[in-house]
Amino acid sequence: MRTPKATPRRRRTKPAPGSLFLDRDLNWLEFNRRVLNEALDERTPLLERVNFLAIFTSNLDEFVMKRVYGLREQIWAGVKSSELGEQTSEGLLHAIHATIQEMLNRQAKGYHESIKPALAAQGIHLLGWNKLNDEEKKTAATIFDKTVFPVLTPLSVDTGHPFPFMSNLSLSLGMTLDDPATGRASFARVKIPDTLPQWIRIETTESRGAYRFVSLVDLISHHLGRLFPDMKISGIMPFRVTRNAEVESDLDDVQDLLQAVEEQVRQRRMECVVRLECPPKADPTNRRILMDALELGEEDVYEMPGLVEYRSLRDIAALPFPAFRYTPWTPLVPRRLQGDESSIFAVIRAGDLLVQHPYESFDDTVLRLIKDAVADPDVLAIKMTLYRTGKDSPFVPLLIRAAESGKQVACLVELKARFDEHENIVLAQKMERAGVHVVYGVEGLKTHTKTTLVVRREEGEARCYAHIGTGNYHRQTARLYVDTSLLTCRPDLTADIADLFNYLTGRNRKEDYRKLLIAPVNMKRRFLEMIAREGEHHKAGRPAHILAKMNQLEDRDICNALYAASQAGVPVDLIVRGFCTLKPGVPGLSETIRVISIIGRFLEHSRIYHFRNGAADEVDGDYYIGSADWMHRNLESRIEAIVPIEDKMLKADLQRILQTQLADQRSAWDMKADGTYIQRKPVEPNESLSDPGSHEAMMRQALQCLRLPLT
Repeated sequence: MRTPKATPRRRRTKPAPGSLFLDRDLNWLEFNRRVLNEALDERTPLLERVNFLAIFTSNLDEFVMKRVYGLREQIWAGVKSSELGEQTSEGLLHAIHATIQEMLNRQAKGYHESIKPALAAQGIHLLGWNKLNDEEKKTAATIFDKTVFPVLTPLSVDTGHPFPFMSNLSLSLGMTLDDPATGRASFARVKIPDTLPQWIRIETTESRGAYRFVSLVDLISHHLGRLFPDMKISGIMPFRVTRNAEVESDLDDVQDLLQAVEEQVRQRRMECVVRLECPPKADPTNRRILMDALELGEEDVYEMPGLVEYRSLRDIAALPFPAFRYTPWTPLVPRRLQGDESSIFAVIRAGDLLVQHPYESFDDTVLRLIKDAVADPDVLAIKMTLYRTGKDSPFVPLLIRAAESGKQVACLVELKARFDEHENIVLAQKMERAGVHVVYGVEGLKTHTKTTLVVRREEGEARCYAHIGTGNYHRQTARLYVDTSLLTCRPDLTADIADLFNYLTGRNRKEDYRKLLIAPVNMKRRFLEMIAREGEHHKAGRPAHILAKMNQLEDRDICNALYAASQAGVPVDLIVRGFCTLKPGVPGLSETIRVISIIGRFLEHSRIYHFRNGAADEVDGDYYIGSADWMHRNLESRIEAIVPIEDKMLKADLQRILQTQLADQRSAWDMKADGTYIQRKPVEPNESLSDPGSHEAMMRQALQCLRLPLT
């Protein structure tokens, strides 16, 4: 454990020249580089490496959809990037392109030279068409005729056929058709249907039981003559297009938010193309046809030396080879909730319950609270916020059942949760029809807080129970994301949560919350005060330390406050999974700040904040958990909730979690002042395979807590 000690003040050197902050986009790409590294790291189980290739691609897709068009607009407007001093937005876009292309080359090299051979060594063969034997080609042709051919829609471009619309992230084949009868040539496109498996398993009498696959792209490419009979086909090139997802719409000034979001989702489908992906040696004529038709420049084209689309590899990663995956993990039921004799309400009355997902069960804690509340005749009301919850969410039918049984049920559904808008609209309408009071939040703000309030009749009075968490009410991601939940019935906390729901469903400008930090009301101010307070403690010779865990860090005011704390001598440890625009370890600016990132089996999603506050024992300091990162959007443009953890045993749990991550020698990366990251290596070389990393360590700790054997 790192124990900061007060030291005499000393004269500090001036900060190094240059910008005080890193560019968030380039730093985000560094985060995705760390994701790619998990695919290339031979310590990662083989099929998990395959899955990380797909995750890397999905992450990059989202980045391009959300960030590239805005830079284009800045270029058109002649706006300079405030992140990189005098560098223009055009220079930043070039830097982004070069960084992405370098990573794509690395991804392809790892796929071809490492992962494919490793799969083949285990009997999983991803084959090109020319690697199939004659019998396999006949089998593949039969599959094409019976399963694939009827689904395909060939589209040619000529005077009678306009250039076809291409949907976002769609994979296609482009080609040139030469008509011998007329001597004319035309461009044609065939979309690769995403309703079919992207890897076709080929089984013959000789290879029965073997895992031999050919890609759907290859299968279609070698049967294009069936789609364009009597045509000469040349210049065949697979390609993929990406459209902008940043649709400009003044949603806060419309009367019907539901209708406006529906229109925004429709509009997004038709947004301009911002990226074209194709092989390095793609047919130059067809490449130029696509660039002209889609209004793209060279900086919008990315050469894919490997697969054009890696997300399809999830099908390969799902093959039934458990030896090539992470050891299965079943989230554990917390000791206090084991056994059916105690109601969850009685357990919470006995003391606050802190739960760490996915090490501890989401279903047996958060979901159980709602299930028991719906079934309990003494429960009078349930209030809940839904940001992302999943298509098969168990919460929606539970809330509907509660409303139908006569309970007061209110649910805030965030319609503007990016890429989940359509699903949230469907859920909201379904609940409204059942009598749930559905609201869409506070005008001008996105609701991101993860809170539930249950009002129960006990001994003639109403007692409130609450959940405040760092993660969404999403049953599937709760098994993959690391999140923290607090279940409580403390009156000072539940009263604040009741006030928060009144703020969300009604109108008030309450700013005097008892315990909670609420954005954008008092959260940022309180965080800045607590950061400054650590500096005052250190100057006075009292223990001082800031230890914070989050997804992203870029709020300038918070960064400047952390710089000031560092210059005052305060040790600052930051665990930031994604991008971080603060520069750590710069002499005279941030030399006491260190930043690490954890990338591994689970996605780090929890937000935990610790301030030593002069306490002799680190565990006695101040601890908070909640929904907000230290980002401008979270602190000033969203409804967020952060709750203090005041029980000493629960504080000790949080300190254990943080220290476990700080000690990680398998999944941790140390950030340098220039924004690059260095992966940690075990102190002893023979520990490289035995060090469990923080995720494995947390699983072991959870088992040991219940005195269960390690698996």
